[in-house]
Amino acid sequence: MARPEQVLLLEPQHELKFRGPFSDVVTANLKLSNPTDRNVCFKVKTTAPRRYCVRPNSGIIDAGTSINVSVMLQPFDYDPNEKSKHKFMVQSMVAPPDMTDMEGVWKEAKPDELMDSKLRCVFEMPVDNEKTHDMEFSKIMSTSLLKSESSALPTKAASSTLDNGEVKRIMEECKRLQMEAQRLREENKQIREDDGLRMRKSNVMSSQHASVAMKKEEGLSTRTMAFIILFFVVGVIVGKLVL
Repeated sequence: MARPEQVLLLEPQHELKFRGPFSDVVTANLKLSNPTDRNVCFKVKTTAPRRYCVRPNSGIIDAGTSINVSVMLQPFDYDPNEKSKHKFMVQSMVAPPDMTDMEGVWKEAKPDELMDSKLRCVFEMPVDNEKTHDMEFSKIMSTSLLKSESSALPTKAASSTLDNGEVKRIMEECKRLQMEAQRLREENKQIREDDGLRMRKSNVMSSQHASVAMKKEEGLSTRTMAFIILFFVVGVIVGKLVL
């Protein structure tokens, strides 16, 4: 007896595509829709149960609703020459009105009540991404090589141009600069000595002016005292004559 046609709508319908790289868990999504007016039980099975993790792997889809199933492929060493033989089957049946035990319903289900849809697994490597990655890697390597070569060229050119004559000219220039520095130091020293001499002369002149001023003041004070004494004597004599 032929099984009834699947009432659930699967998206995708025939293939589950897993896109690498496969060094980590890769997930493919499966959408199950129930367009009927009755609840439908479903169960997801695979030929390689150790390689996949399915969440949820069974349940009930209410009438007019849908559910998303995540199919997670575990990491493995991908061989592009090896074709995948893994397959999935979505099994379903109309839920009884008085259902209380789902496991019991599956066990008691008759073959003419079961519906199923099969999907095959396809593994794909992102070839374009790999090519892009390789091109970017090659571009980075080429750029770094060009930079290293361009930075090495001036050094090489400079070392090739530094012959004996160039070295001799550089040494003479260094010697001339040293002599110029020595001359500037001597001029600076002479300037400091001249400044010191001028300072000493200024101090001597200041002291001489001070002594002359003191002598003038002393001369003036002596003359003043002499005049005072003279006036005093004259006053005394005039007073005696008057008396």
